[in-house]
Amino acid sequence: MQGKEKTTPADWIKNAIREFTASAENSLGGREHEPAWGEPLTGFSRGDDPLYLRFKDDIGAFYWTPLEIFEKTFPALKVTAAELTVISWILPQTEKTRHDNRNEKERPSERWARSRKFGEEFNVRLREQVVALLRGRGYEAVAPANSPYFEIQTSARFGPASTWSERHAAYVAGLGTFGLCDGLITPAGKAMRCGSVVARMGIPPTPRPYDDPHAYCLFFSRGTCGACIKRCPAGAISREGHNKERCMEYVYTVTSPYVSEMFGFDSYGCGLCQTGVPCEAGIPASEKDRHS
Repeated sequence: MQGKEKTTPADWIKNAIREFTASAENSLGGREHEPAWGEPLTGFSRGDDPLYLRFKDDIGAFYWTPLEIFEKTFPALKVTAAELTVISWILPQTEKTRHDNRNEKERPSERWARSRKFGEEFNVRLREQVVALLRGRGYEAVAPANSPYFEIQTSARFGPASTWSERHAAYVAGLGTFGLCDGLITPAGKAMRCGSVVARMGIPPTPRPYDDPHAYCLFFSRGTCGACIKRCPAGAISREGHNKERCMEYVYTVTSPYVSEMFGFDSYGCGLCQTGVPCEAGIPASEKDRHS
């Protein structure tokens, strides 16, 4: 009689993320039994992956490598970058939320605004859940975006930038590449949010089926599309890329008061460039074939 196959750390982490996302915690808030997110995707990267140092060089000295945020959290521990694993996940928007936002032209739908507020509150709890799970099994872990040290600074090259980017960690973990609007195009699409945890444990990295940060974007790979340019009500996306300052001004001065007045809660989502585009719910077919 054959014994049961041993469950690997990667397996039980993926299962834990999947089970928590399937729980009642995953909610749009005020809409009984309606989840904010669909089936999650999970990937892993090494703490010493050279891409993390490249990000730091590109973005600025303030940007953390996995080792830096781990050492800030656990200053008494002696650890090397090679001992760390970055766990990344993708939380895809539901079809109902994508449908509603796809039909909007200037401001977010109520479901989208709810996902930005209540869905991200769930994402914060998911980070906490993963950290607690790991620490309960003897692994030191930290969620960089939940850290009290997390902040927004100014990059000389890119303008407003955070000390840790969930999208960049997901890119390293093989979960997607960047589009013209800076959104991450994943196998579940660009309409999503993501999260990550840095842990002192060894998990084989997820293979990256790309070596180009824009591999899945039709604008960069084929010179076509640009649908997100037309979808942006703020004029913050052009053939030159994403103007973050203009985008932020729009969400804070236009969509935030709109959501408060129309739906009765505070949120500042927009997401129009993530819906009504070829990469909304997956990698465009032509690019998926090339990188599969």
